[in-house]
Amino acid sequence: MNILGVDFTSTPGPRKAITVARCELKGAALRLLAIDELRNFNDFEALLRDPGPWVGGFDFPFGLPREMVRDLKWPQNWTKLVGFCAALSRKEWRGILDGYRATRPAGRKYAHRATDHPAGSSSPMKLVNPPVALMFHEGAPRLAEAGVQVPGLAEGDRKRIALEAYPGLLARSVLGRESYKSDTPSKQTRARRDARQRVVASLAIEASPASKHALIADGSGDALDAVICAVQAAGAARKRNFGLPSKIPSCEGWIISS
Repeated sequence: MNILGVDFTSTPGPRKAITVARCELKGAALRLLAIDELRNFNDFEALLRDPGPWVGGFDFPFGLPREMVRDLKWPQNWTKLVGFCAALSRKEWRGILDGYRATRPAGRKYAHRATDHPAGSSSPMKLVNPPVALMFHEGAPRLAEAGVQVPGLAEGDRKRIALEAYPGLLARSVLGRESYKSDTPSKQTRARRDARQRVVASLAIEASPASKHALIADGSGDALDAVICAVQAAGAARKRNFGLPSKIPSCEGWIISS
């Protein structure tokens, strides 16, 4: 089985790519084949159209908090919801989130999905640090448009299966709250490199020494995060119903391994 791990960005370009770990799952063994860098959304859309069979772990929120969707009277159905959001410009999307946040009480400015708390992930409302709201706005509609199977949310091509992954979940199991990456070169310290080395050593994946060295050397952590997404996707592929709960909020989705 082909396994994809995708570290996503809402602004792919020369400075930061959508990073893809391409792997092969044979029995219990997951092998890293290549790391690709996609510099535009056209290439990402082409990846989604790859006929497969593949299972992919994608590092962006697939859905929105049910509380927010309810309050704004948006569609509860996932396909209709992402279509509605895709029709909004990025400026409109930002404005709606800022406006909704302003209506919420102090200490509860950000609504969360049911999966965010066990996974320790950020609210999909966040526009900065990390800008996961923008990642949802760019990523989820492209999944829907590509017609992939999104278990628990949308029926599609069962040879192309998209799962929501979250590298921080696995990294914290190794490092606790210790940081292992930064997009700022001056913050790509020896301590963070050592932390990446410990994460790489913990991964259940076969890779060449050169590939492992590259994962450790990449101070941004993008390549490592893509590989973690692949490890999470492979783990989910071995489980009944991908390890997902029997009932998932129709607008929220669920993070694998949480």
